[in-house]
Amino acid sequence: MKDSKTTNAELEWLGVTYKTILAADETDGAMSIVDSTSPIGSGPPRHIHHNEDETFVILTGACRVWLEGEEQVLEAGGSTFIPRGKEHTFKVIGDEPCRHLVILTPGGFEGFFADMVAGQFAIPDDMPAIVESGDRHNMTFTGPPLD
Repeated sequence: MKDSKTTNAELEWLGVTYKTILAADETDGAMSIVDSTSPIGSGPPRHIHHNEDETFVILTGACRVWLEGEEQVLEAGGSTFIPRGKEHTFKVIGDEPCRHLVILTPGGFEGFFADMVAGQFAIPDDMPAIVESGDRHNMTFTGPPLD
């Protein structure tokens, strides 16, 4: 077992906190798990992960999840699987922040979150830097966040 430098550090970007609880370097790249808390109304632009499958597990609060034109509402205890190559996004809804686990297989995408925290990039002002990090982490932005 490897000792990760990123595990258990709580990072913040645009009001979202990220805590890597299992990093790719601890699983020989097989997977990573990030514990994230997002404020009401937040959510990323639509995007595609080209190399990673993503499992989204809601611990508290609720999210509206959009996957290639189909929407579902996930509440605490709910989860969804997002296969690599599928366009998706989410938006926190309801009256409380949403805490969720992001499980990525294989691991490594957690480096994107670290990049965003280090640069404290703003959307849309810093999209070129955000897109560049996305490219390095095999992610393409495809459209706006949910309304």
